[in-house]
Amino acid sequence: MGKRLRQQRAGRGTSVYRSPKHIHPGPAKYPPLSEETLRGKIVELLHDPGRYVPLARIVMENGKEFLTPAAEGSYVGQIVMIGPEAKPEPGNILPIGRVPEGTTVFNIELRPGDGGKLARQAGSYALVVGRGGGKTRIRLPSGKEKDVPDTARVTIGVPAGAGRTEKPLMRAGNAYYKWKVKARKWPRVRGVAMNVVNHPFGGGSHQRRSHPSTVARETPPGRKVGHIAARRTGRRKR
Repeated sequence: MGKRLRQQRAGRGTSVYRSPKHIHPGPAKYPPLSEETLRGKIVELLHDPGRYVPLARIVMENGKEFLTPAAEGSYVGQIVMIGPEAKPEPGNILPIGRVPEGTTVFNIELRPGDGGKLARQAGSYALVVGRGGGKTRIRLPSGKEKDVPDTARVTIGVPAGAGRTEKPLMRAGNAYYKWKVKARKWPRVRGVAMNVVNHPFGGGSHQRRSHPSTVARETPPGRKVGHIAARRTGRRKR
């Protein structure tokens, strides 16, 4: 009798593979949509394990507070503006339709009110490149350009914490703790290095699959590894 595959064990959602939510200060998203422009004050800068950009806890003048990725240069006590009449200055939150072209923005909403989805990582920002037809075109960190509604909110500036990847991990233990807070298991053993009971690619006095790795879409879960429902295989003929 074989053993469950790694993805089968993770799919059960046990505590071993579940994200440790108790170590996170809370969701980092914009407050609910509002037509009024409010002042907010950064009362705290927090470290969120597994997230390289620090979080800013902002308390608005109406008493409500929220967490959001901090802009580069943010500090405790800083006053930021949230709303359609806010000026396009670093740290302010406003609809992207009111942001001048050429401005760097981050934490971009795909749909107005979703709290922010794009360019949220440390040092990653998007560039406003144009607008028309009720939408604004942005250039994402990947270089791809995308249109978002003019009413989608963004934060002006660049997310804090850039340059973290320039520091090497140095030892394997650091990589273990890096992935532990992200609910990912490390190191990740190759299937061909496993025993035959643990993986379809395992076993034998060699490390090779020994059979085609393409499997059908309706393949049972314990066999579903490799190229699943591949449209094509092999070298492309010119």
